[in-house]
Amino acid sequence: MLKCRAQTFILPFSMHAPRFLHAFSLLLLLSIAAAPAARAELVLRLASPQAAPGAAVELEGLLVNDTGNLLASPIPATLNGQWTDDQGRNTPARFQLRTSSNAADLPANTFTRMAWTSTVPANAQGLLTLTIQGADDTLLALRVGETPQTAQMAAAPAALADTTHPALPPARQTGAPPAGLSPFETFRNALSPYDPIYFALGRTGGANARFQLSFKYRPFSPTDPANPGFMDNWYIGYTQTSLWDLHSDSIPFVDTTYNPSLFWARDSLWTTADKRWSLGLNAGAEHKSNGKDGDDSRSLNDLYLQPEFSYRFDGGSRLSFQPRFKTYVATDGDMRYQDYLGYVDWKLRWAQDNGLVLSGLYRRGSSGHATQMEAAWPLQRTFLHMNGYLYVQYFQGYGETLLGYQQKSDPQVRIGIALVP
Repeated sequence: MLKCRAQTFILPFSMHAPRFLHAFSLLLLLSIAAAPAARAELVLRLASPQAAPGAAVELEGLLVNDTGNLLASPIPATLNGQWTDDQGRNTPARFQLRTSSNAADLPANTFTRMAWTSTVPANAQGLLTLTIQGADDTLLALRVGETPQTAQMAAAPAALADTTHPALPPARQTGAPPAGLSPFETFRNALSPYDPIYFALGRTGGANARFQLSFKYRPFSPTDPANPGFMDNWYIGYTQTSLWDLHSDSIPFVDTTYNPSLFWARDSLWTTADKRWSLGLNAGAEHKSNGKDGDDSRSLNDLYLQPEFSYRFDGGSRLSFQPRFKTYVATDGDMRYQDYLGYVDWKLRWAQDNGLVLSGLYRRGSSGHATQMEAAWPLQRTFLHMNGYLYVQYFQGYGETLLGYQQKSDPQVRIGIALVP
């Protein structure tokens, strides 16, 4: 759903890894669970707070994609509404799109600008309010009167249409977050989910839990998110996966994998004209360690290349095939990680819009293989009406933890909640 507001406008569109790290992870997981759902938002404002009767007036829009995914959203060519004066008299308002009419294809955590133009009612005076059809809470204000400034504006309405707000860039021209954002908001705009975020419980071999946190940070904000430069697609990633023993007396953590990464990624390098087929890419370097020393220490580094082939169905779902090809570097060869973790992660994902998400992972080495399957259903579509997803995970094979990468795990089904499936 695309949420819009005008400044308000809404359109329907122990002994184990360090304990403080585990405590931090749990607190972070809980804090994310309490956060509001991500959304796409269109913010509208009048370019000028005042105008002369009959003068041109411009309505600016800022479309923000805070969904964590690529947003393909049409830009309406016309916005209809009404002006209301201080006597309660109404006059129809019709704004025509001035900037590009192309759909806004925005990468996650970016924004783009657009603008519509209209004219002030010729007989208007005093304070006018503007509402937009389909948005009950729209309320924009414009003061209409003959001042030296508005007189000059009325004398040249045609020029005004192009110069009301010279600083407004063409449609789809974006840059660093708008002025006035706090340091936290600037940081938040560059932060987004990466791999799934979940907490799931199982009983095979005794009560246990597996949970994962995963984020990526974009160091460079593109000036045009629809056409980002090479440097704009770099990310710093961090994923942390823990296996927790809940049946032993001290409920210790079995093992935790700390996985920082540096990678270049773009959702769509190529797409067909009908937007059905697309090709994306994720390539980079990652480090994995369990944070232990001595005989329990596990650490590896790899370089990887992961193309993403996607197809979008008419019913509103997407099928993605994402094989990850890996080569191990600066890693102790005697550990033979590749014999159990392999050189390719075969990944398949099918996701409905606001619906069921299914994914699978298979990898095979010369000495073992592993299979993981996941299913998630949005809790907003259940009687709970809450954020997140009902989450089910199946795992069988080698490499569930770094510590026990040479040990085969029995088939395990876990059920829990995912914030990002």
